[in-house]
Amino acid sequence: MNRKQLNKSLLITLLLTVIPFIAIAEEDIDPRIIESRKVIKEFAEKLQKELVQAMEEGGPENAIKVCNIEAPGISTTLSEKYQWKVGRTSLKTRNRNNDPDDWELAVLINFEERKNNGEDIKQLEYSEDTKDGFRYMKAIPTKGLCLTCHGENIDKSLKRAISKLYPNDLATGFKAGDIRGAFTIIQKQN
Repeated sequence: MNRKQLNKSLLITLLLTVIPFIAIAEEDIDPRIIESRKVIKEFAEKLQKELVQAMEEGGPENAIKVCNIEAPGISTTLSEKYQWKVGRTSLKTRNRNNDPDDWELAVLINFEERKNNGEDIKQLEYSEDTKDGFRYMKAIPTKGLCLTCHGENIDKSLKRAISKLYPNDLATGFKAGDIRGAFTIIQKQN
């Protein structure tokens, strides 16, 4: 990241930090947020179902193939279904296609700060109207099953299999309760 991008990310982070997080009744919530939550729930449920099935059928090495093939397919299917851009990103990506853009990077940094200040990861979300459209992100908590492939002590044969699919993998070293990444949505302006 060059200096200009870093300065922009830091500015966005500063702005996100000073904007207070306010809990409001669902009827007062922007309908775009409610719809984004539904799409993310659909994404998470489909991905989890595929991962659990893969683990049962062939263990962790089979599950990483789901993340490599099925997860991008789920993202594409939902993007086409809703006519939005639907995906996942992280500060530590496994798939370089999921690297955060400047806006996502600033939100991810803000999520880390909010978590460190005591906010529940399951409640971390952020939305904003941007030049690209309405943008929404929801944090993904690291749970026990995630640690098999994303934790600190990954089996050596599994690590080799991950390296074959993801030679530039950065998505390890997580602990339960960390922010694994975030679901991200752009609802394009019509």
